[in-house]
Amino acid sequence: MGFRMGIVGLPNVGKSTLFNALTRTAAAQAANFPFCTIEPNVGEVAVPDPRLDRLAAIAKSRQIVPARMTFVDIAGLVKGASKGEGLGNQFLANIRETDAIAHVLRCFEDGDITHVEGRTDPVADAATVETELMLADLESVERRLAGLVRKVRGGDRDALEQDALLRRAQAALAEGRPARTVAVSPEEARAWRMLGLLTAKPVLYVCNVEEDSAATGNAHSAAVARVAEAEGSAHVVISARIEEEIAQLPPEEQGEFLATLGLEEPGLDRLIRAGYRLLRLQTFFTAGPKEARAWTIPEGATAPQAAGVIHGDFEKGFIRAETIAYEDYVAHGGEAGAREAGKLRLEGRTYTVRDGDVMHFLFNT
Repeated sequence: MGFRMGIVGLPNVGKSTLFNALTRTAAAQAANFPFCTIEPNVGEVAVPDPRLDRLAAIAKSRQIVPARMTFVDIAGLVKGASKGEGLGNQFLANIRETDAIAHVLRCFEDGDITHVEGRTDPVADAATVETELMLADLESVERRLAGLVRKVRGGDRDALEQDALLRRAQAALAEGRPARTVAVSPEEARAWRMLGLLTAKPVLYVCNVEEDSAATGNAHSAAVARVAEAEGSAHVVISARIEEEIAQLPPEEQGEFLATLGLEEPGLDRLIRAGYRLLRLQTFFTAGPKEARAWTIPEGATAPQAAGVIHGDFEKGFIRAETIAYEDYVAHGGEAGAREAGKLRLEGRTYTVRDGDVMHFLFNT
């Protein structure tokens, strides 16, 4: 399991440049005009995790298989997108298919790159896109409420639950608040997700700064950080141009290039970690002579649910999970050493998997 993050924003903020760098492809045409990306470009990237390399070395694995993350580059939104302006209907439909939104904001000054609004104000840009998404949600909510009237009158249980959730969303949107500000109980979470509201998706603000500000950020990114903190969203500072240059360098030269810029790691690493935190995801591992592999699961997932990520039959026939904490696996030189030191645990169906667990599942066929 990975997750699908939609890259959105106004035209000419650096979305396609960032996408090209992140996916190491030229699939998205970065150009200085609106709507150069007409169809959403989809790219998968490996999730960088140094723990996986360490496990593979200890287990003498012949193959290393990292977890995967999917990025979707969605064409630039403009005012009126909720009413279909600028191919808005198509873009909004593409956003619905993602798990989270990476909202790229222009936090750099450049007279050679035209801003669709003729100014550099990332906070205003964020508000423009958020407004369009809220308007689209409000229209969707009103349409769905109208369609539920007959079933609600008839006392249909599912319809009554949907109606209550939709009305809470409608109240928030009417007040100018995104749907993600609505308090939802764990029991309501699944029905809430099924509503498919755009503004219910978690948001990661990506502050695209000039190269000189990649390590420290600038006044624009600081303003975005304040907004993100106030609304409980996440933010990360990245220079899409630097990421583009890194993507073109051989791996052995990337570290030196980053060091000259005062950076310890590529922006991709920070972006993925921020995305994981945003969606409350974590990683467990399997390791052996054949392969070392990283798997992504939600925080709070049980051992059978983790097994199901590997194969549905593993979850159905789950018996128990041989589990070693990553630190113990490394400290004792692998599975045999951890077993001898009493660090291998047999966990049952109720065990909540911890980030970094190295697991082997036993199941009935």
